[in-house]
Amino acid sequence: MENQPYNNPPHTPPYSSLSQSDERMWAMFAHLSALAGFAIPFGNIIGPLVVWQIQKDKSAFVDFHGKESLNFQITMAILYAISFVLVFILVGFGLLVILGLVSLVLFIIASVKANNGEYYKYPFTFRFIQ
Repeated sequence: MENQPYNNPPHTPPYSSLSQSDERMWAMFAHLSALAGFAIPFGNIIGPLVVWQIQKDKSAFVDFHGKESLNFQITMAILYAISFVLVFILVGFGLLVILGLVSLVLFIIASVKANNGEYYKYPFTFRFIQ
């Protein structure tokens, strides 16, 4: 059997196999699932990762929001770790409070935007997943 070239395009999500309301709902869940971090260690990363992995092939809109949420939560986890280390020199306490408030406000804004069918990019986020 001879090698045949791969004729299909690279893996890209279809434009949409979900209804618009389902797309908006799953995109919102990609952001809100970060609340799992309050109950489960690293739940703020696991929640968006699970939603993104389940729904990314069904909608480009959900794929976008899942990646955004995951990138933001990974960035926040890194910043929390740095702040935790800075607690030992008493600077980290304030940073932890500020990070917590900023994180909460930004992912609520992202959830509302996703539910309204808008694309939202978190500010100050490293793009680990493209």
